[in-house]
Amino acid sequence: MTTSSPEPWLRGVLPGVPAALQPVGHALVASREEVERAVAGVSPNQLWLQPGAAASIGFHLLHLSGSTDRLFTYARGEALSEAQRAALAFEGTLTAPRPTSDRLLAAWQERVGRSLDQLGETTEAVLGEPRFVGRARLPSTVLGLLFHAAEHAQRHTGQVIATAKIIRGLAHY
Repeated sequence: MTTSSPEPWLRGVLPGVPAALQPVGHALVASREEVERAVAGVSPNQLWLQPGAAASIGFHLLHLSGSTDRLFTYARGEALSEAQRAALAFEGTLTAPRPTSDRLLAAWQERVGRSLDQLGETTEAVLGEPRFVGRARLPSTVLGLLFHAAEHAQRHTGQVIATAKIIRGLAHY
């Protein structure tokens, strides 16, 4: 990783984010930055390639925004909207026209910004409160959902980085 500044968690406190949620915020900021670097220069065709039947970079970018949105919705104690359910269905099919990398990156940047805002509005007193996920209403907590959103984003960020490297390597053959 080439960067001129330290990783987000080494840059200090994220303003407005409670101490207990700093790791969540730092992970999301890191994901936002790492994804942007990884996708730079990826062509529209490369964005949707599936090397070895792996998920495409485009899928991971779409899923990053959608899954983070859904997990933060559950953390607020809300059910998914019809638009969120439609977005989830679209992630699974990825029918044409497929979004551009600029659109996907902008959506991810916006989602991270909104997530940081929500973290700032989340008091430490509510972190242990029960929350429920999906139609099956699987049990979690506010903290469990926010933490999972961060680690889930990091997992897909790693996939974006690895897939971009593979695709760039294939261009040399």
